Amino acid sequence: MNHVIIGAGAAGVAAARTLLKETEDDTVVMISEDTEVYSRCMLHRFISGERTAESINFINDGLLSYRRFSWIKGKTVTRIDGETKTVYGGEEKIAQGDTIIIATGSNSFTPPVGDLKTAKNVYGLRHLSDARAIADAAKGAQKIAVIGAGLVALDAVAGLLELGEKLGKTFDITVVEMLPTILAINLDAHAAESYQQLFESHGVKFLLAKKVVNTKGNADAVNSVELESGESIPCDMVILAVGVRPAIGFCGSNDANAVGVIKTERAIVVDDKLQTSVPGIYACGDAAGLSGIWPNAQIQGQLVGRNISGWNLNYEDRFAIKNTVNFFDLATLSVGEFNPKEGDDVLIREDRRNYQKIILRDGVPVGIVYQGDIGGKGHWQHLIKNKIPIDKLGKSPWKVSYADFWACEDNGEFKYAK
Repeated sequence: MNHVIIGAGAAGVAAARTLLKETEDDTVVMISEDTEVYSRCMLHRFISGERTAESINFINDGLLSYRRFSWIKGKTVTRIDGETKTVYGGEEKIAQGDTIIIATGSNSFTPPVGDLKTAKNVYGLRHLSDARAIADAAKGAQKIAVIGAGLVALDAVAGLLELGEKLGKTFDITVVEMLPTILAINLDAHAAESYQQLFESHGVKFLLAKKVVNTKGNADAVNSVELESGESIPCDMVILAVGVRPAIGFCGSNDANAVGVIKTERAIVVDDKLQTSVPGIYACGDAAGLSGIWPNAQIQGQLVGRNISGWNLNYEDRFAIKNTVNFFDLATLSVGEFNPKEGDDVLIREDRRNYQKIILRDGVPVGIVYQGDIGGKGHWQHLIKNKIPIDKLGKSPWKVSYADFWACEDNGEFKYAK
């Protein structure tokens, strides 16, 4: 059998590795717009100059030279014929397989505001090509407007600050955010404020609870970002980080009766096996809209590869409410809910180097935030994900550890116990 994988990210590469491992004679063809494999988590390191394209390549096991694997680079998929399992780029037939795996990830979202969609000095940060463009444009820029204050936005800002140091220049960076805090989907306000203060100490300005409503300039270049408040932010370049959308424009229909056409809603619709509405075509990662963070995307790719190989597995572990943030050597781990609801028990302790927060709901941990020392805290994800009560342990929640949840089997092996 021949398997076609569209996308060269975490999910697609995991699917390719799994298919080659689980089969003896099957071949795998990977198609991507990218001409390089890279970790998106490291794009800000590329902007700063700390990493090269080669050093953020996450394939180091010989996959790219494997005899049953081939990679078609730099091709944009425009259509899939679901009945013949054929992938097209325009009128060109790129590849045909017995199965197709869609693992195209997502693209930066550009809101229809002013000339943000057309101006050449407006950049997202999702692909290595974006990081290259930002690093190149920054060399000739002084004033930089960043729209959004989430993790991607601050990654870009951190990379630019380091690049500025290498270039011997200080960028005038202004971050505009609609919400009243930075990192609002990652951390609680207290933990986020620590990062805001660190960025501000490096010269970054934040305009929070502000909305961008227009731009000035022209279709080629934005020279200022206009806010609803009437403020105007002069800029030589703009970085957009206001969310992503699944990269699935080449497929889809919301018509349940369509034949050979992949059904989509917000993302590609998949069943528990991660198969789409077209038999033999699967989707994983951001394209399927299922907790597309890196580890989960890899798990989904592996599951698809195994299911194609006959395993018949369901994708069940969809927990993805985990964030690890690290700027200026200040690390933070957030798992589950970080804003309590009425009736929750909230435990907080803080010293000069650490901020720690545990949220309990009827004795069950529903969220934690640890800032500073985050070592040895991995057990919280297991407890929160599996809704395991800790109020009957007879000890302080601060002292709960892995040891409280290991049980010894008759054969001498240890396993997690509820």
